[in-house]
Amino acid sequence: MQIPPAVLEVHQCLKGAGYRAYLVGGCVRDHVLGKQPKDFDLATSAKPDQVIAVFKKVIPTGIQHGTVTVLMQGHHVEVTTFRSEGDYVDGRRPATVSFHTDVEADLARRDFTINAMAEDPATGELVDPFGGRDDLKAKLVRCVRDPLERFGEDGLRCMRAVRFATILDFEIEPQTLAAIPARLDVFTKVAMERVRDELLKTLGSPHVARGLELLKRTGLLREIFGAEDVDPDAVARAPASLRLAVLLRQLKAKPDRLKLSSAETEHLARLLAERVPAERDDVGLRRWLSRIGTAVARDLATLDAPELGARLDLLATHPLTLKDLALKGPDLMAALGTGPGPAVGKAQRFLLDQVLQRPELNTPEELRALLAGWKP
Repeated sequence: MQIPPAVLEVHQCLKGAGYRAYLVGGCVRDHVLGKQPKDFDLATSAKPDQVIAVFKKVIPTGIQHGTVTVLMQGHHVEVTTFRSEGDYVDGRRPATVSFHTDVEADLARRDFTINAMAEDPATGELVDPFGGRDDLKAKLVRCVRDPLERFGEDGLRCMRAVRFATILDFEIEPQTLAAIPARLDVFTKVAMERVRDELLKTLGSPHVARGLELLKRTGLLREIFGAEDVDPDAVARAPASLRLAVLLRQLKAKPDRLKLSSAETEHLARLLAERVPAERDDVGLRRWLSRIGTAVARDLATLDAPELGARLDLLATHPLTLKDLALKGPDLMAALGTGPGPAVGKAQRFLLDQVLQRPELNTPEELRALLAGWKP
C-alpha cells in the first residue's frame, strides 16, 4: 500500500506524542483486498484538543464528533478520535458521542465487518475484532454484531450494504440481508440526497444488475420510487451515464424526486419525455436536434437508435439554433430596416426555419436575400 507521506507524518507525530493511531475504514478494506486505496483516514486515542495541540495547522471540521483536519505538507489529513455512539434518534445520526482510548470500541460502532478494521501503517498490525478479513475472503457483506440494531441506528446502511455488495461483487450475509426489509421504516427517514448518492454509485458499478436485484428483493427500490418492475439486465446494458434514465423510464418515475441539480433533472426529464423521431430524413433530424438540443438527442440515440450516432454528430455541426445564424444583431435589424422589437424575433425564427431546411443558406448574403422577400 502506497501511503501518502503526509498521512505517515501525521501518524508518526501522534505516536511520538504518546497516542495510539491507526488507518481505518475503506483504506484498510482496500489494502486487504490488494487494491491501492484512494482515501486515507486516521483514528486516534488523542482527543480533539490533544490532536490540535500536537500540530501547528488544524481545521476543526467536525470537532463536536471528534474529527479535525490536519494540514500537513500541503495536504489535508482527517483525524478522528476513537469513539462510541449514543442512541440514534433520527435514523441517521447519533444524539451523542463518547470518546475512547480503545480502538476496538471505535470499530464496534461501524456498519460492516469489512469496514471495521484498523491498521498501524508503521508496523502493519491489523486490528480485526469482527472478522472483516475473513468476510473479505468469503466475499460477504456482514453487519457488525446485530444487523437489526445496525440498520435501526442508521437507515442509510441498508443502501450501503447493497452498494458494497454491488461494487465488490459480494453477497450480503443472510441475516444482514433479512434485516433490511425489517428496517425499511428507518430507511424512509433518510434524506433523499443521501439515498441518491448511494443509488448512483450502485448504478455506476459493472455489477449493477446484482445491485438492482438486491434493491428489488429487499423492498428498497419500491421505497425509493414507489415501483419495482425493472429489467436489471437492460439497465446494465446501458452506458453507466444513462443507467439512471433507463431505470426511471422502466419505473415510470420522475427524476425530480432524487433532488438532482436543476440541469440534471431537466436533462433526465427530456430523456423520459422524448423519443427518436420515426421520420429520419436530414431536415427532420435537424429540426429535432434544434428543438431538443444535441445533448439530449445524442443520449436518446444511444439508448434507442445507436445506428444514428455518426449521422447525428455530422448534423450537429450544422446551424441549429438562433445563435448559429450568420446574420446577427445590428446587421439583422439593418436588413429589416427596423429597431429592436417583436419583428426581429419573428425574422430570426423564419431564417432558422429556412436554414434548417438548407444549411448552405446560412451566410449573411443569403439571409439578407431571404429577408428581402419576407413579411412579418
